[in-house]
Amino acid sequence: MATTSTTGSTLLQPLSNAVQLPIDQEHESPLREPCCGRLLSIRKVNFVVCQLFALLAAIWFRTYLHSSKTSSFIRHIVATLLGLYLAFFCFGWYALHFLVQSGISYCIMIIIGVESMHNPMMIITQKITSLAYEIHDGMFRKDEELTPSQRGLAVRRMPSPLEYVSYTCNFMGILAGPLCSYKDYIIFIEGKPYHMTQSGANGKEEVHYERTEPSPNTAVIQKLLVCGLSLLLHLTVSNTLPVEYNIDEHFQATASWPTKVTYLYVSLLAARPKYYFAWTLADAINNAAGFGFRGYDRNGAARWDLISNLRIQQIEMSTSFKMFLDNWNIQTALWLKRVCYERASFSPTIQTFFLSAIWHGVYPGYYLTFLTGVLMTLAARTMRKNFRHHFMEPSQLKLFYDVITWVVTQIAISYTVVPFVLLSIKPSFMFYSSWYYCLHICGILVLLLLPVKKIQRGENMLEKIQLSRSKKFDERENSLGQNSFSTTNNICNQDQDIASRHSSLKQ
Repeated sequence: MATTSTTGSTLLQPLSNAVQLPIDQEHESPLREPCCGRLLSIRKVNFVVCQLFALLAAIWFRTYLHSSKTSSFIRHIVATLLGLYLAFFCFGWYALHFLVQSGISYCIMIIIGVESMHNPMMIITQKITSLAYEIHDGMFRKDEELTPSQRGLAVRRMPSPLEYVSYTCNFMGILAGPLCSYKDYIIFIEGKPYHMTQSGANGKEEVHYERTEPSPNTAVIQKLLVCGLSLLLHLTVSNTLPVEYNIDEHFQATASWPTKVTYLYVSLLAARPKYYFAWTLADAINNAAGFGFRGYDRNGAARWDLISNLRIQQIEMSTSFKMFLDNWNIQTALWLKRVCYERASFSPTIQTFFLSAIWHGVYPGYYLTFLTGVLMTLAARTMRKNFRHHFMEPSQLKLFYDVITWVVTQIAISYTVVPFVLLSIKPSFMFYSSWYYCLHICGILVLLLLPVKKIQRGENMLEKIQLSRSKKFDERENSLGQNSFSTTNNICNQDQDIASRHSSLKQ
């Protein structure tokens, strides 16, 4: 395998030439992606081919190295070696940085008790910091000091070096994630029985009988179909609707405001399929290996969304900034919540957005996007608390409110993320200047002029009742077929589902 110090293998150069796509992005405009920088771009032939190889390896891994057929030691070894091979193929000897940084971080965790962790690589950064806090919660804090989700994720013993490297560098997630909890990964590697639960005579959920592990084939096929459609849309539509055209001088001088608004939305809409492709393919790889099962729904159907990273329908139909963020890059949102938002001593929203900007990289566009995101989030929250309760009845008025908030949300999201795509400071300010910073000004005026109003008592009581019902439904749903031992991501996924429902109630 021929490699270079920066671009990895050149074995696929003929394929790259044939399809007229770069083997990597070294000579292109560095339009990085929000999950793992250059790793995530589907314009990278090595990345796509390695992910397809990982999909086949995952099927082989589940078929021939299932936990019922071999030891967890072998599964750890194979998962790690395949992961490191993919890293070397994509990045050459620079991939040693993955292993060195993981090793240094592991030593730090042992020496200083995981009080502070830093790692420059995005997905591995998530895993290392998550595990660091999970070990800290499990070994250095009292249970009564922890939230339910922290208690469920807490790791009570130091992982072995093999377990640690397997978790951070396994072939299923080394290129594009998604993030998973350490406990769930170890449960998958070691293999555990699944249990169905039914209501007993007293109405409580009781373990009734053991059920065999479900097949992920249907879920994998469905996700691959989404990948294929997303890739097709990206290759056909995205190139014809570049985001950069929003700052084209002729366009800015001649286009009407309705045209500018429409093109802004459509161009950012066309930029999303590449993320849908990469994240859905990564999810399918994990599912094909047998990882990602979250139990059974009320109808007994298997759910393979334990580590899913997005909900496309909810993203495109979002009626609030928060609803969009809750369904976009889900595992990163959970990571930010666990390592920052829940632990921040002041201004958790601002701290969380700032951490997200630092995690993404050094481009000024990231910081402009996340600073704007803080303003938009706070302004949207204030607007919702002041006006939403006036539009709840009748149903026609509620529908009108939903349509208006959908339009405003989609424009605000597009306006906010333009610097994230443009990256540089000059084009980002060119765009905002062409819009006269109108949404920034509106957001500031909302925060200055509208009162910080609590949700009205009647609405608050209604939300509490609805939220209680949702919580009971989630608890029952998550208990159906959940691993009897797994209190790790069950709690966090309940938190996530409840938060999503609570968010939708408040939109």
